[in-house]
Parts: sequence; C-alpha cells; structure tokens
Amino acid sequence: MKDVAVIIENRPGALADLGELLGKNGINMEGLCGIPLKDDAIIHILVEDESVARFILEDAGYEISAIREVLVMDISPIAGKPGSGGKMARKIGNVGVNIDLIYLAEHNKLVIGVDDINRAQNALAK
Repeated sequence: MKDVAVIIENRPGALADLGELLGKNGINMEGLCGIPLKDDAIIHILVEDESVARFILEDAGYEISAIREVLVMDISPIAGKPGSGGKMARKIGNVGVNIDLIYLAEHNKLVIGVDDINRAQNALAK
C-alpha cells in the first residue's frame, strides 16, 4: 500500500470533489488524513494502486506532492490499551528511525510514514 499526498484547495467541497473523483474511478481511499496550509491542504490517501490513483488525480489537475511506501499495521490487538502507541513509537525511535506521518485507516489499521521503513519493520518485529 502507498500513501499519496495530494495538494487541494482549502475550500468547502474540495475533499468531496477528490473523493468522488476517486470513487467513480473505482479507487478506495483506505485511509485519509488532511492538513491545512492556508489556501491549500495536503491530503494523505492510502491506496492499493498508486499508479492508477496518480494518473486519475493528475489527469484531473491535482498536484501530487509525494508518493511513498508506508507501514500499515493492524492495531486490533493494541487498540484501547493505554501506552501501547507509545511503546510502538519507542521501538521505532530506539533504532534511530523518525516517524513523520501517522494516521488511522479503515479496518483498525494504523498508517506510519518513516524515514527508514526496513529498520522500522525490523524494530516492530522484535
């Protein structure tokens, strides 16, 4: 799965336009996070096939600021347990990896963007 960062206008209906475009083209936004930036916003979308999503979005005039591989974890076993998020983040931090993106996705999934995905995966496997 990949995280696609899209720049959209920060206005009413802009996210609806984006979601409807992807939906009518059969692309599910499996996770979503938005960050306002004055007149624009960065929308992070978790998708199965980033190449199709990129083509559709760029063809419609959207600017893609980044596409990257992310960790996608099932958090069902740890959800609702105080401190479990901190422990997970500590494992990643202890191996010198920075978490620079984190958001929830459907089906109890946690999306994590890091600067070294292999080291982060190894840290979490321990």
